[in-house]
Amino acid sequence: MQRSWAVLFAARCEPGGGWNALSASLASWRQLRTFARFLAEQDHPPTDVPELTASLWNRWRLSRPQNASGRDQITRVASFLLEDGRVTAPLKEAMAKRVPLVKKTETAYQPDEFTQVRTAAQRMFRAAHLRISENTELLRKWRAGTVAADTREHLVGEALEALARTGNVPRYQGTDSRVRVISRYRIALGGENALHTWRRLFLSRMEATALAVLLSAEHGFNATTVSKLSVPRATPDSGEGGFPIYRLELEKARRGVGRYFETRNFTDFGADSPGRLITKALQATAPAREIVADLDPDLDRLVVWRENYPRERDNPEDLWVGMFGIGLHREAASHWARKAGLPGAPMRRLRKTVNALHRREPGQNSQDTHDSVYVLPEPQVQEAAIPVIAEGISEALDHARNTVLRARLSDEPAPDDLETATVGCTDYRNSPFTLVGAGCRASFLLCTACPNARVAPVHQPRLAHLHRSLQSLRDVLAPDLWDADWHDAHARLEDLKDRLGEPVWHQALAAVTTEDRKIIEHLLNGHYDG
Repeated sequence: MQRSWAVLFAARCEPGGGWNALSASLASWRQLRTFARFLAEQDHPPTDVPELTASLWNRWRLSRPQNASGRDQITRVASFLLEDGRVTAPLKEAMAKRVPLVKKTETAYQPDEFTQVRTAAQRMFRAAHLRISENTELLRKWRAGTVAADTREHLVGEALEALARTGNVPRYQGTDSRVRVISRYRIALGGENALHTWRRLFLSRMEATALAVLLSAEHGFNATTVSKLSVPRATPDSGEGGFPIYRLELEKARRGVGRYFETRNFTDFGADSPGRLITKALQATAPAREIVADLDPDLDRLVVWRENYPRERDNPEDLWVGMFGIGLHREAASHWARKAGLPGAPMRRLRKTVNALHRREPGQNSQDTHDSVYVLPEPQVQEAAIPVIAEGISEALDHARNTVLRARLSDEPAPDDLETATVGCTDYRNSPFTLVGAGCRASFLLCTACPNARVAPVHQPRLAHLHRSLQSLRDVLAPDLWDADWHDAHARLEDLKDRLGEPVWHQALAAVTTEDRKIIEHLLNGHYDG
Protein backbone atom coordinates (compact mmCIF):
# COMPACT_ATOMS: atom_id res chain seq x y z
CA MET A 1 0.00 0.00 0.00
CA GLN A 2 2.82 2.39 0.89
CA ARG A 3 4.62 1.71 -2.40
CA SER A 4 1.41 2.26 -4.38
CA TRP A 5 0.77 5.53 -2.62
CA ALA A 6 4.38 6.60 -3.16
CA VAL A 7 3.97 6.10 -6.91
CA LEU A 8 0.82 8.24 -6.93
CA PHE A 9 2.44 10.84 -4.70
CA ALA A 10 5.48 11.15 -6.95
CA ALA A 11 3.27 11.53 -10.03
CA ARG A 12 1.29 14.33 -8.38
CA CYS A 13 4.52 16.19 -7.57
CA GLU A 14 5.71 16.13 -11.19
CA PRO A 15 5.13 19.25 -13.35
CA GLY A 16 1.51 19.12 -14.46
CA GLY A 17 0.70 16.46 -11.90
CA GLY A 18 -1.74 18.66 -10.02
CA TRP A 19 0.31 19.81 -7.04
CA ASN A 20 1.97 23.10 -7.79
CA ALA A 21 2.80 24.08 -4.21
CA LEU A 22 4.21 22.44 -1.10
CA SER A 23 1.00 23.26 0.76
CA ALA A 24 -1.01 21.05 -1.64
CA SER A 25 1.17 17.97 -1.12
CA LEU A 26 1.32 18.56 2.64
CA ALA A 27 -2.47 18.79 2.91
CA SER A 28 -2.91 15.52 1.01
CA TRP A 29 -0.16 13.82 3.01
CA ARG A 30 -1.89 14.74 6.28
CA GLN A 31 -5.21 13.32 5.08
CA LEU A 32 -3.55 10.15 3.78
CA ARG A 33 -1.91 9.70 7.16
CA THR A 34 -5.36 9.86 8.78
CA PHE A 35 -6.71 7.36 6.24
CA ALA A 36 -3.75 5.05 6.89
CA ARG A 37 -4.49 5.05 10.62
CA PHE A 38 -8.10 4.14 9.84
CA LEU A 39 -7.00 1.23 7.64
CA ALA A 40 -4.55 -0.01 10.28
CA GLU A 41 -7.36 -0.20 12.84
CA GLN A 42 -9.40 -2.63 10.73
CA ASP A 43 -9.57 -6.33 11.62
CA HIS A 44 -8.05 -7.21 8.26
CA PRO A 45 -6.23 -4.16 6.89
CA PRO A 46 -5.92 -4.13 3.08
CA THR A 47 -2.38 -4.61 1.85
CA ASP A 48 -2.72 -2.75 -1.45
CA VAL A 49 -5.08 -0.53 -3.42
CA PRO A 50 -6.98 -3.36 -5.20
CA GLU A 51 -8.08 -4.67 -1.78
CA LEU A 52 -9.90 -1.45 -0.91
CA THR A 53 -13.66 -2.09 -1.05
CA ALA A 54 -16.77 0.07 -1.32
CA SER A 55 -17.98 -1.06 2.13
CA LEU A 56 -14.64 -0.11 3.67
CA TRP A 57 -14.81 3.29 1.99
CA ASN A 58 -18.33 3.85 3.28
CA ARG A 59 -17.17 3.05 6.82
CA TRP A 60 -14.33 5.53 6.41
CA ARG A 61 -16.75 8.16 5.15
CA LEU A 62 -19.17 7.64 8.05
CA SER A 63 -16.31 7.86 10.55
CA ARG A 64 -15.34 11.36 9.42
CA PRO A 65 -16.54 14.41 11.39
CA GLN A 66 -19.44 16.34 9.91
CA ASN A 67 -17.47 19.50 9.30
CA ALA A 68 -15.14 21.10 6.75
CA SER A 69 -12.20 19.01 7.97
CA GLY A 70 -14.11 15.76 7.51
CA ARG A 71 -15.25 16.77 4.04
CA ASP A 72 -11.68 17.62 3.09
CA GLN A 73 -10.45 14.21 4.28
CA ILE A 74 -13.02 12.39 2.15
CA THR A 75 -12.54 14.41 -1.02
CA ARG A 76 -8.73 14.57 -0.92
CA VAL A 77 -8.26 10.87 -0.30
CA ALA A 78 -10.79 9.97 -3.01
CA SER A 79 -9.14 12.27 -5.54
CA PHE A 80 -5.73 10.79 -4.72
CA LEU A 81 -6.72 7.11 -4.90
CA LEU A 82 -8.75 7.47 -8.10
CA GLU A 83 -5.48 8.07 -9.97
CA ASP A 84 -4.66 4.37 -9.40
CA GLY A 85 -6.02 2.36 -12.32
CA ARG A 86 -6.59 -0.68 -10.09
CA VAL A 87 -9.44 0.93 -8.12
CA THR A 88 -12.48 -1.33 -8.54
CA ALA A 89 -15.70 -0.16 -10.19
CA PRO A 90 -17.81 -0.47 -6.98
CA LEU A 91 -15.22 1.58 -5.10
CA LYS A 92 -15.22 4.24 -7.83
CA GLU A 93 -19.01 4.42 -7.56
CA ALA A 94 -18.80 4.80 -3.78
CA MET A 95 -16.16 7.52 -4.09
CA ALA A 96 -18.24 9.37 -6.69
CA LYS A 97 -21.09 9.96 -4.26
CA ARG A 98 -21.48 13.65 -3.57
CA VAL A 99 -20.10 14.98 -0.29
CA PRO A 100 -22.39 17.81 0.87
CA LEU A 101 -20.82 21.20 1.38
CA VAL A 102 -20.50 22.24 5.00
CA LYS A 103 -22.32 25.46 5.72
CA LYS A 104 -19.92 28.00 7.15
CA THR A 105 -21.09 29.81 10.27
CA GLU A 106 -18.38 32.47 10.11
CA THR A 107 -19.79 35.99 10.14
CA ALA A 108 -18.40 39.47 9.72
CA TYR A 109 -17.36 41.49 12.75
CA GLN A 110 -19.88 43.79 14.34
CA PRO A 111 -18.74 47.46 14.16
CA ASP A 112 -17.51 47.52 17.77
CA GLU A 113 -15.67 44.20 17.31
CA PHE A 114 -14.02 45.43 14.14
CA THR A 115 -12.89 48.60 15.90
CA GLN A 116 -11.49 46.55 18.78
CA VAL A 117 -9.42 44.31 16.49
CA ARG A 118 -8.18 47.20 14.38
CA THR A 119 -7.27 49.31 17.42
CA ALA A 120 -5.28 46.47 18.98
CA ALA A 121 -3.33 45.97 15.74
CA GLN A 122 -2.76 49.72 15.29
CA ARG A 123 -1.47 50.08 18.84
CA MET A 124 1.07 47.27 18.43
CA PHE A 125 2.27 48.19 14.94
CA ARG A 126 2.40 51.94 15.65
CA ALA A 127 4.77 51.35 18.58
CA ALA A 128 6.97 49.07 16.45
CA HIS A 129 7.04 51.53 13.53
CA LEU A 130 7.99 54.42 15.82
CA ARG A 131 10.77 52.37 17.45
CA ILE A 132 12.27 51.24 14.13
CA SER A 133 11.94 54.72 12.59
CA GLU A 134 13.81 56.35 15.49
CA ASN A 135 16.63 53.82 15.37
CA THR A 136 16.82 53.95 11.56
CA GLU A 137 17.22 57.73 11.78
CA LEU A 138 19.96 57.39 14.40
CA LEU A 139 21.75 54.86 12.16
CA ARG A 140 21.48 57.25 9.20
CA LYS A 141 23.05 60.06 11.24
CA TRP A 142 25.80 57.73 12.49
CA ARG A 143 26.64 56.67 8.96
CA ALA A 144 26.68 60.32 7.89
CA GLY A 145 29.19 61.08 10.67
CA THR A 146 26.96 63.58 12.46
CA VAL A 147 26.85 61.70 15.77
CA ALA A 148 29.48 62.93 18.23
CA ALA A 149 32.17 60.42 19.16
CA ASP A 150 32.59 59.19 22.72
CA THR A 151 28.85 59.44 23.37
CA ARG A 152 26.20 56.90 24.18
CA GLU A 153 24.47 57.64 20.85
CA HIS A 154 27.71 56.86 19.00
CA LEU A 155 27.96 53.45 20.67
CA VAL A 156 24.29 52.78 19.88
CA GLY A 157 25.00 53.77 16.26
CA GLU A 158 27.90 51.28 16.10
CA ALA A 159 25.64 48.55 17.49
CA LEU A 160 22.91 49.42 14.98
CA GLU A 161 25.41 49.26 12.11
CA ALA A 162 26.36 45.72 13.12
CA LEU A 163 22.68 44.85 13.58
CA ALA A 164 21.77 46.16 10.11
CA ARG A 165 24.59 44.13 8.49
CA THR A 166 24.40 40.85 10.41
CA GLY A 167 21.06 40.72 12.19
CA ASN A 168 22.77 40.92 15.62
CA VAL A 169 24.43 43.58 17.75
CA PRO A 170 28.14 42.93 18.59
CA ARG A 171 28.38 39.81 20.79
CA TYR A 172 30.88 37.38 22.26
CA GLN A 173 30.75 33.86 23.65
CA GLY A 174 31.44 33.77 27.36
CA THR A 175 33.28 31.14 29.35
CA ASP A 176 29.94 29.55 30.18
CA SER A 177 29.28 29.12 26.41
CA ARG A 178 26.51 31.69 26.56
CA VAL A 179 26.46 34.33 23.83
CA ARG A 180 26.41 37.79 25.40
CA VAL A 181 26.28 41.35 24.10
CA ILE A 182 29.63 43.12 24.46
CA SER A 183 29.54 45.03 27.71
CA ARG A 184 29.93 48.59 26.40
CA TYR A 185 27.15 48.08 23.88
CA ARG A 186 24.90 46.39 26.43
CA ILE A 187 25.24 49.42 28.70
CA ALA A 188 24.63 51.86 25.84
CA LEU A 189 21.62 49.93 24.56
CA GLY A 190 20.12 49.66 28.04
CA GLY A 191 20.12 45.87 28.18
CA GLU A 192 20.52 42.79 26.03
CA ASN A 193 16.99 41.50 25.66
CA ALA A 194 15.22 41.62 22.30
CA LEU A 195 13.60 45.00 22.84
CA HIS A 196 16.98 46.61 23.61
CA THR A 197 18.84 44.85 20.79
CA TRP A 198 17.45 43.40 17.55
CA ARG A 199 13.93 44.82 17.88
CA ARG A 200 15.43 48.27 17.44
CA LEU A 201 15.48 47.59 13.68
CA PHE A 202 13.28 44.54 13.12
CA LEU A 203 9.65 43.61 13.69
CA SER A 204 8.87 40.72 15.98
CA ARG A 205 6.57 37.89 14.92
CA MET A 206 3.60 39.41 16.74
CA GLU A 207 4.28 42.91 15.37
CA ALA A 208 4.45 41.54 11.82
CA THR A 209 1.15 39.78 12.46
CA ALA A 210 -0.34 43.07 13.63
CA LEU A 211 0.77 44.57 10.30
CA ALA A 212 -0.92 41.69 8.45
CA VAL A 213 -4.12 42.27 10.44
CA LEU A 214 -4.06 45.96 9.51
CA LEU A 215 -3.53 45.16 5.82
CA SER A 216 -6.57 42.90 5.97
CA ALA A 217 -8.63 45.46 7.90
CA GLU A 218 -7.67 48.25 5.47
CA HIS A 219 -7.85 46.42 2.15
CA GLY A 220 -9.65 43.09 2.68
CA PHE A 221 -6.64 40.87 1.89
CA ASN A 222 -6.67 37.27 3.09
CA ALA A 223 -3.80 35.70 5.04
CA THR A 224 -2.21 34.01 2.03
CA THR A 225 -2.28 37.20 -0.02
CA VAL A 226 -0.61 39.14 2.79
CA SER A 227 2.02 36.42 3.27
CA LYS A 228 2.96 36.40 -0.41
CA LEU A 229 2.67 40.14 -0.97
CA SER A 230 5.65 41.37 -2.97
CA VAL A 231 7.37 44.62 -2.03
CA PRO A 232 5.20 47.39 -3.57
CA ARG A 233 6.94 49.67 -6.06
CA ALA A 234 6.17 53.37 -5.73
CA THR A 235 5.89 55.94 -8.51
CA PRO A 236 5.10 59.65 -7.96
CA ASP A 237 1.74 60.84 -9.21
CA SER A 238 1.42 63.47 -11.91
CA GLY A 239 0.02 66.13 -9.60
CA GLU A 240 1.83 68.95 -7.83
CA GLY A 241 2.19 67.00 -4.57
CA GLY A 242 4.20 64.13 -6.06
CA PHE A 243 2.56 61.69 -3.66
CA PRO A 244 3.73 58.08 -3.99
CA ILE A 245 1.40 55.66 -5.76
CA TYR A 246 1.96 52.04 -4.75
CA ARG A 247 1.15 49.28 -7.20
CA LEU A 248 0.28 46.01 -5.44
CA GLU A 249 0.27 42.84 -7.48
CA LEU A 250 -1.97 40.31 -5.73
CA GLU A 251 -1.96 36.60 -6.39
CA LYS A 252 -4.35 33.99 -5.04
CA ALA A 253 -4.41 30.28 -5.80
CA ARG A 254 -7.70 29.04 -7.21
CA ARG A 255 -9.39 25.78 -6.42
CA GLY A 256 -8.22 23.32 -9.04
CA VAL A 257 -5.97 24.64 -11.78
CA GLY A 258 -4.89 28.24 -12.15
CA ARG A 259 -4.41 31.35 -10.09
CA TYR A 260 -6.17 34.67 -9.66
CA PHE A 261 -4.17 37.83 -10.33
CA GLU A 262 -5.27 41.32 -9.43
CA THR A 263 -3.54 44.70 -9.33
CA ARG A 264 -4.50 47.56 -7.02
CA ASN A 265 -3.06 51.06 -6.72
CA PHE A 266 -2.89 52.96 -3.42
CA THR A 267 -1.81 56.58 -3.08
CA ASP A 268 -0.25 57.99 0.08
CA PHE A 269 -1.43 61.59 0.20
CA GLY A 270 -1.41 61.93 3.99
CA ALA A 271 -2.73 60.45 7.21
CA ASP A 272 -5.63 58.00 6.77
CA SER A 273 -5.05 57.82 3.00
CA PRO A 274 -5.19 54.37 1.34
CA GLY A 275 -1.43 54.25 0.83
CA ARG A 276 -0.23 55.47 4.22
CA LEU A 277 -0.17 51.98 5.76
CA ILE A 278 1.91 50.75 2.79
CA THR A 279 4.45 53.53 3.42
CA LYS A 280 4.73 52.60 7.10
CA ALA A 281 4.99 48.89 6.26
CA LEU A 282 7.88 49.60 3.88
CA GLN A 283 9.65 51.68 6.52
CA ALA A 284 9.15 49.15 9.32
CA THR A 285 10.37 46.17 7.28
CA ALA A 286 13.19 47.85 5.32
CA PRO A 287 16.13 46.83 7.58
CA ALA A 288 14.99 43.20 7.71
CA ARG A 289 14.35 43.09 3.97
CA GLU A 290 17.85 44.38 3.26
CA ILE A 291 19.45 41.49 5.16
CA VAL A 292 17.12 38.94 3.58
CA ALA A 293 17.92 40.36 0.12
CA ASP A 294 21.63 39.69 0.75
CA LEU A 295 20.92 36.11 1.85
CA ASP A 296 18.28 35.31 -0.79
CA PRO A 297 18.28 37.84 -3.67
CA ASP A 298 15.36 36.14 -5.43
CA LEU A 299 12.99 36.59 -2.50
CA ASP A 300 10.84 39.71 -2.73
CA ARG A 301 8.32 39.83 0.13
CA LEU A 302 6.95 42.77 2.11
CA VAL A 303 6.26 41.13 5.47
CA VAL A 304 9.60 40.15 7.04
CA TRP A 305 10.34 39.77 10.75
CA ARG A 306 12.98 38.34 13.07
CA GLU A 307 12.81 35.54 15.61
CA ASN A 308 14.55 35.80 18.97
CA TYR A 309 16.21 32.39 18.77
CA PRO A 310 16.54 29.88 15.95
CA ARG A 311 13.64 27.50 16.48
CA GLU A 312 12.94 24.06 15.12
CA ARG A 313 11.19 24.44 11.78
CA ASP A 314 8.28 22.14 12.54
CA ASN A 315 6.06 23.36 9.71
CA PRO A 316 7.56 23.04 6.19
CA GLU A 317 5.08 25.60 4.87
CA ASP A 318 6.61 28.37 6.99
CA LEU A 319 9.26 30.28 5.07
CA TRP A 320 12.54 31.21 6.81
CA VAL A 321 15.75 32.92 5.79
CA GLY A 322 18.15 32.39 8.67
CA MET A 323 16.50 33.90 11.74
CA PHE A 324 14.06 35.92 9.63
CA GLY A 325 10.48 34.76 9.10
CA ILE A 326 8.77 35.55 5.82
CA GLY A 327 5.07 36.30 5.62
CA LEU A 328 2.38 35.16 8.01
CA HIS A 329 3.23 31.81 9.53
CA ARG A 330 0.73 29.14 10.48
CA GLU A 331 -1.30 29.90 13.62
CA ALA A 332 0.35 33.35 13.89
CA ALA A 333 -2.98 35.19 13.68
CA SER A 334 -4.49 32.99 16.42
CA HIS A 335 -1.48 33.60 18.68
CA TRP A 336 -1.67 37.34 18.05
CA ALA A 337 -5.39 37.40 18.89
CA ARG A 338 -4.80 35.58 22.19
CA LYS A 339 -1.95 37.96 23.07
CA ALA A 340 -4.26 40.90 22.31
CA GLY A 341 -7.06 39.39 24.41
CA LEU A 342 -9.30 38.71 21.39
CA PRO A 343 -11.19 35.51 20.54
CA GLY A 344 -10.43 33.31 17.53
CA ALA A 345 -8.30 34.06 14.48
CA PRO A 346 -9.15 37.42 12.89
CA MET A 347 -7.98 37.19 9.27
CA ARG A 348 -10.95 35.43 7.65
CA ARG A 349 -13.54 37.48 9.56
CA LEU A 350 -11.69 40.70 8.74
CA ARG A 351 -11.68 39.84 5.07
CA LYS A 352 -15.40 39.12 5.10
CA THR A 353 -16.13 42.30 7.04
CA VAL A 354 -14.19 44.54 4.67
CA ASN A 355 -15.28 42.99 1.37
CA ALA A 356 -18.94 42.42 2.27
CA LEU A 357 -19.66 45.50 4.37
CA HIS A 358 -17.02 48.13 3.63
CA ARG A 359 -15.65 47.77 0.09
CA ARG A 360 -18.77 45.91 -1.11
CA GLU A 361 -16.94 44.44 -4.08
CA PRO A 362 -14.97 41.26 -4.83
CA GLY A 363 -11.39 40.93 -3.62
CA GLN A 364 -9.28 38.21 -5.30
CA ASN A 365 -12.40 36.25 -6.26
CA SER A 366 -15.24 36.27 -8.78
CA GLN A 367 -18.47 38.22 -8.45
CA ASP A 368 -20.40 34.96 -8.00
CA THR A 369 -18.13 33.86 -5.13
CA HIS A 370 -18.34 37.31 -3.59
CA ASP A 371 -22.14 37.23 -3.67
CA SER A 372 -22.70 33.62 -2.60
CA VAL A 373 -19.92 33.28 0.02
CA TYR A 374 -19.41 36.76 1.41
CA VAL A 375 -22.59 38.79 0.89
CA LEU A 376 -25.78 36.71 0.88
CA PRO A 377 -25.06 34.55 3.97
CA GLU A 378 -23.94 37.54 6.06
CA PRO A 379 -26.55 38.48 8.74
CA GLN A 380 -25.57 42.17 8.73
CA VAL A 381 -26.10 42.33 4.96
CA GLN A 382 -29.47 40.61 5.32
CA GLU A 383 -30.53 42.99 8.08
CA ALA A 384 -29.50 46.03 6.08
CA ALA A 385 -31.36 44.65 3.05
CA ILE A 386 -34.73 44.33 4.81
CA PRO A 387 -35.93 47.91 4.15
CA VAL A 388 -34.52 47.78 0.62
CA ILE A 389 -36.32 44.49 -0.06
CA ALA A 390 -39.53 45.86 1.44
CA GLU A 391 -39.34 48.90 -0.79
CA GLY A 392 -38.58 46.73 -3.80
CA ILE A 393 -41.53 44.45 -3.06
CA SER A 394 -43.80 47.45 -2.70
CA GLU A 395 -42.62 48.81 -6.03
CA ALA A 396 -43.01 45.41 -7.68
CA LEU A 397 -46.52 45.03 -6.32
CA ASP A 398 -47.46 48.51 -7.49
CA HIS A 399 -46.04 47.71 -10.90
CA ALA A 400 -47.99 44.48 -11.00
CA ARG A 401 -51.20 46.32 -10.21
CA ASN A 402 -50.56 48.96 -12.88
CA THR A 403 -49.45 46.72 -15.73
CA VAL A 404 -51.74 43.77 -14.93
CA LEU A 405 -50.37 40.69 -16.70
CA ARG A 406 -46.52 40.47 -16.77
CA ALA A 407 -46.20 36.75 -17.39
CA ARG A 408 -45.20 35.95 -20.96
CA LEU A 409 -47.16 33.73 -23.32
CA SER A 410 -45.33 30.79 -24.91
CA ASP A 411 -46.23 27.96 -27.26
CA GLU A 412 -44.89 25.25 -24.95
CA PRO A 413 -43.05 24.94 -21.63
CA ALA A 414 -39.27 25.20 -21.74
CA PRO A 415 -37.36 22.09 -20.58
CA ASP A 416 -35.72 23.97 -17.69
CA ASP A 417 -38.88 25.68 -16.42
CA LEU A 418 -40.09 24.89 -12.92
CA GLU A 419 -43.80 24.22 -12.66
CA THR A 420 -45.75 26.21 -10.07
CA ALA A 421 -49.41 25.93 -9.11
CA THR A 422 -50.37 28.23 -11.97
CA VAL A 423 -47.57 28.73 -14.56
CA GLY A 424 -44.02 27.77 -15.51
CA CYS A 425 -41.11 29.64 -13.89
CA THR A 426 -37.83 30.41 -15.73
CA ASP A 427 -35.85 31.87 -12.81
CA TYR A 428 -36.98 30.77 -9.36
CA ARG A 429 -33.78 32.05 -7.69
CA ASN A 430 -34.09 35.67 -8.87
CA SER A 431 -37.60 36.83 -8.17
CA PRO A 432 -38.58 40.52 -8.22
CA PHE A 433 -40.54 39.90 -5.02
CA THR A 434 -37.73 38.50 -2.79
CA LEU A 435 -33.98 38.85 -2.20
CA VAL A 436 -31.94 38.03 -5.30
CA GLY A 437 -30.52 34.52 -5.10
CA ALA A 438 -32.67 33.51 -2.11
CA GLY A 439 -35.50 31.84 -4.03
CA CYS A 440 -39.04 33.12 -4.58
CA ARG A 441 -41.39 33.09 -1.59
CA ALA A 442 -44.26 35.03 -3.17
CA SER A 443 -47.83 33.74 -3.46
CA PHE A 444 -48.60 31.64 -6.54
CA LEU A 445 -51.32 34.20 -7.31
CA LEU A 446 -48.50 36.66 -8.05
CA CYS A 447 -47.01 34.41 -10.73
CA THR A 448 -49.05 36.19 -13.38
CA ALA A 449 -47.45 39.46 -12.21
CA CYS A 450 -43.89 38.13 -12.58
CA PRO A 451 -41.75 38.57 -15.72
CA ASN A 452 -40.11 35.20 -14.98
CA ALA A 453 -43.44 33.39 -15.48
CA ARG A 454 -44.42 31.65 -18.72
CA VAL A 455 -48.01 30.72 -19.68
CA ALA A 456 -48.13 27.83 -22.13
CA PRO A 457 -51.30 26.10 -23.47
CA VAL A 458 -50.87 23.42 -20.78
CA HIS A 459 -51.41 26.09 -18.11
CA GLN A 460 -54.47 27.71 -19.69
CA PRO A 461 -57.16 25.31 -18.33
CA ARG A 462 -55.99 25.76 -14.73
CA LEU A 463 -55.82 29.56 -15.09
CA ALA A 464 -59.25 29.65 -16.71
CA HIS A 465 -60.66 27.64 -13.81
CA LEU A 466 -58.93 29.99 -11.35
CA HIS A 467 -60.55 32.95 -13.12
CA ARG A 468 -64.01 31.35 -12.86
CA SER A 469 -63.43 30.49 -9.18
CA LEU A 470 -62.49 34.09 -8.37
CA GLN A 471 -65.66 35.26 -10.08
CA SER A 472 -67.65 32.86 -7.93
CA LEU A 473 -66.05 34.27 -4.79
CA ARG A 474 -67.07 37.72 -5.92
CA ASP A 475 -70.70 36.70 -5.68
CA VAL A 476 -70.43 35.58 -2.04
CA LEU A 477 -67.90 37.98 -0.47
CA ALA A 478 -68.35 41.58 0.56
CA PRO A 479 -66.97 43.88 -2.18
CA ASP A 480 -64.27 45.42 0.02
CA LEU A 481 -63.00 41.97 1.12
CA TRP A 482 -62.97 40.63 -2.42
CA ASP A 483 -61.18 43.73 -3.71
CA ALA A 484 -58.51 43.46 -1.02
CA ASP A 485 -57.76 39.77 -1.56
CA TRP A 486 -58.66 38.85 -5.12
CA HIS A 487 -59.11 41.93 -7.32
CA ASP A 488 -55.53 42.14 -8.67
CA ALA A 489 -55.24 38.43 -9.46
CA HIS A 490 -58.63 38.50 -11.19
CA ALA A 491 -57.65 41.59 -13.22
CA ARG A 492 -54.51 39.89 -14.51
CA LEU A 493 -56.52 36.83 -15.53
CA GLU A 494 -59.01 39.12 -17.29
CA ASP A 495 -56.09 40.54 -19.23
CA LEU A 496 -54.93 37.02 -20.09
CA LYS A 497 -58.43 36.12 -21.28
CA ASP A 498 -58.51 39.16 -23.55
CA ARG A 499 -55.12 38.27 -25.03
CA LEU A 500 -56.05 34.64 -25.71
CA GLY A 501 -59.52 35.40 -27.05
CA GLU A 502 -62.92 33.87 -26.28
CA PRO A 503 -62.56 30.69 -28.41
CA VAL A 504 -59.26 29.69 -26.77
CA TRP A 505 -60.63 30.56 -23.32
CA HIS A 506 -63.72 28.33 -23.81
CA GLN A 507 -61.47 25.49 -24.96
CA ALA A 508 -59.37 25.94 -21.84
CA LEU A 509 -62.45 25.76 -19.60
CA ALA A 510 -63.56 22.59 -21.35
CA ALA A 511 -60.15 20.99 -20.72
CA VAL A 512 -60.07 21.55 -16.94
CA THR A 513 -59.14 18.35 -15.11
CA THR A 514 -59.91 17.04 -11.64
CA GLU A 515 -56.29 17.75 -10.68
CA ASP A 516 -56.68 21.38 -11.84
CA ARG A 517 -59.77 21.81 -9.66
CA LYS A 518 -58.02 20.25 -6.67
CA ILE A 519 -54.95 22.50 -6.99
CA ILE A 520 -57.01 25.69 -7.37
CA GLU A 521 -59.18 24.75 -4.40
CA HIS A 522 -56.08 24.27 -2.22
CA LEU A 523 -54.57 27.49 -3.56
CA LEU A 524 -57.62 29.60 -2.73
CA ASN A 525 -57.91 28.01 0.72
CA GLY A 526 -54.23 28.69 1.46
CA HIS A 527 -53.33 24.99 1.71
CA TYR A 528 -51.20 24.60 -1.42
CA ASP A 529 -47.47 24.26 -0.64
CA GLY A 530 -46.17 23.21 -4.08
